[in-house]
Amino acid sequence: MKIIALLGLLYISGISILHAQLPPATRQQTAITHLIDQYSEAREKIDTNLLKSILTTDIDQLVSNGEWRKGIASAIAGMVRSSSTQPGTRTLKVESIKMLNPATAIADCRYEITNADGTIRKMWSSFVVVNDKGKWKISAIRNMLPSSQ
Repeated sequence: MKIIALLGLLYISGISILHAQLPPATRQQTAITHLIDQYSEAREKIDTNLLKSILTTDIDQLVSNGEWRKGIASAIAGMVRSSSTQPGTRTLKVESIKMLNPATAIADCRYEITNADGTIRKMWSSFVVVNDKGKWKISAIRNMLPSSQ
């Protein structure tokens, strides 16, 4: 009887442990979503140190007005300038993540800027992210302002 009880306890324990672990794809998606949240936070707070830690040195960014920002210095300067001259609450909501390989993904996000007057600028933003020595970083950003059709 004790053996049956012990086997039952081991079975229940084993099932609990297996269910508690996230599959690799889910762990990657969670980490990438967290990265996008960090980017949003850095933009809100104009935190250049956080930006430096989550962007690759060769990042490039195409913003909705057509400006290309190439390299980390140009990207951060443009982000700071944009956040300072166009204040508002920036919200990024990850809609999908497409894994290209275990170390590269594209995250598509709804990007909204709520202006001081209450108007909302609705855009899309795509992030190319790479896993650099175990840490996800942003390698490219494409902001798109849908045209009215």
